[in-house]
Amino acid sequence: MQARLVVGVTGATGAIYALKLLQRARELGAETHLVITPAGVLNVHHELGLERHAIEALADHSYAPGDVGACLASGSFDAKAMVIAPCSMKTLAAVAHGLGDNLLTRAADVMLKERRPLLLMVRETPFNLAHLRNMTAVTEMGGIVFPPLPAFYHRPKSIDDMVVDTVERVLQTLRVPGAAPQRWDGLRGASAA
Repeated sequence: MQARLVVGVTGATGAIYALKLLQRARELGAETHLVITPAGVLNVHHELGLERHAIEALADHSYAPGDVGACLASGSFDAKAMVIAPCSMKTLAAVAHGLGDNLLTRAADVMLKERRPLLLMVRETPFNLAHLRNMTAVTEMGGIVFPPLPAFYHRPKSIDDMVVDTVERVLQTLRVPGAAPQRWDGLRGASAA
């Protein structure tokens, strides 16, 4: 069966993660269900120069955030996992406090209540105490807090290399078959390369 992945996009910086994640999920044969907030649409346009329809075209299905009656709002919708890429601190707070005030946060709440993987690519620095407490709350509920911090041990040559490797790590964490992040083979392997 094809992996079914819910993808949320908020207005935090890092729209490139959503773009690359949707592209790679398609390559791996995952079925994607996209919810993008109005601020997410603004940021996709600002950072990538893309309109809503262009990012939605990368998903198999897309939904408006106000469509709280959509299939994603129910635990009977059998999604393998959900990722919010990028995840704003506002969305993190809504998830941490179970607000479910739109389809994106309701879908996240469903993932938590059904004990399915939920990964939040939180974007903000530095973190204040509210951010840290909200990340702790989500972690205690079973969510995965995954700031998109690049790895440098494989000596990336470009920003795209760093983004792609982070997306591969996210997909591997969510157990999407075929994800292939760079492997660390220890210092011996690194010096041989």
